[in-house]
Amino acid sequence: SGLVGSSEENLRKAIRVAESVAPVVLWVDEIEKGLSGVGSSGISDGGVTARVFGTFLTWLQEKTAPVFVVATANKIEALPPELIRKGRFDEIFFVDLPSAVERKEILEIHLRRRSREPAGFLAETLASLAASFSGAELEQAVISGLYDAFAEGCELEHRHIAKAISETFPLATTMGHEITKLREWAKTRTRPASVSRGD
Repeated sequence: SGLVGSSEENLRKAIRVAESVAPVVLWVDEIEKGLSGVGSSGISDGGVTARVFGTFLTWLQEKTAPVFVVATANKIEALPPELIRKGRFDEIFFVDLPSAVERKEILEIHLRRRSREPAGFLAETLASLAASFSGAELEQAVISGLYDAFAEGCELEHRHIAKAISETFPLATTMGHEITKLREWAKTRTRPASVSRGD
């Protein structure tokens, strides 16, 4: 069949492209999703996932081109240990929920992206109201505020975003137990990527 080996060949093509444009940063988002099933690969997919994984591991270990590989994982514990050892990924950083200062900066970024001057909003107050919000939840609060302002036929105001924040149940609340477990796991296994939360 023309499909046999196509996954492995696609990975090799991607690697060749990355190396041909080096120096480059290669971003692999949610790497655990692409590698799910490595352990059961022979049974479930004829060994394709295991072969793709093996090709990727070998390349990470032996690459000479200046390709800096960065990967994100929501469930790092699901990754095979041979992937995250030194020499393949040299460091593991834990990106926690943003601190108050970081939340303020994130809100300001999303206001500017929507052509709003942050000075017209009490971003520091909004950041306090949004304790335990993720960056995506902060962005959604700005978007929801814009929808509410549009529905009222007025410009976006502080109150619109504050209302959106007050009506949101952040993931840190709904999945609090899992986040606490992840933070505990990360304490002794990772470097913090953020400033101290202090809030």
